[in-house]
Amino acid sequence: AMMEESKLTCFQKRYLMDCVKRGDTLPLQCHPTSSKAPAAPPSSPPVCQRRRLSAKPHLRPAKVCQAGDAYTREKFKPRARRDLEKEKERLQNILATGKDVVERTVKQTLVQTKEEEMPEPDRFEELMNEVQERREFLAEMEALGQGKKYESIILTEISQKMREMEIIDKKRREEMRENMTKDFPGGNKSDPHD
Repeated sequence: AMMEESKLTCFQKRYLMDCVKRGDTLPLQCHPTSSKAPAAPPSSPPVCQRRRLSAKPHLRPAKVCQAGDAYTREKFKPRARRDLEKEKERLQNILATGKDVVERTVKQTLVQTKEEEMPEPDRFEELMNEVQERREFLAEMEALGQGKKYESIILTEISQKMREMEIIDKKRREEMRENMTKDFPGGNKSDPHD
């Protein structure tokens, strides 16, 4: 379409199409009737001329690709992972007092809070809560009309929990009895099977 708009002769059109097919650069000037190709430019093109891309696609050789910046990696730049201000204060404390005061106080407070926060879980209390949850669930299911479906399952679970609670209670009573006999060397003169 561009050739038609520029009003080239048939010879000029043919010559340009041959250049494109061969992958050569297009000439800057095309003589209207000469059958001779224009004189080849000197081996090094002038600096002001742009290099024209060929019409047919071509692949770049591996050496050309590797010579570029595509295969270079960015340099690793480490970043500070710790708070530098805290580290400076810690170093100042070590140099001034010869001890790492800040770390010890932090560790001691952490240990104390952990001990305070984690009381020994009482299995008997847990079992009581689980039995209560199961009773509430069964009541909800009965309210929804599904009580018969879950009743046998829930009652079985409740009886298992009650049995476990009885075992724990029995162990506690025995421990209490042993502690009482240790405290009072005379022992309890009442019936030992109570």
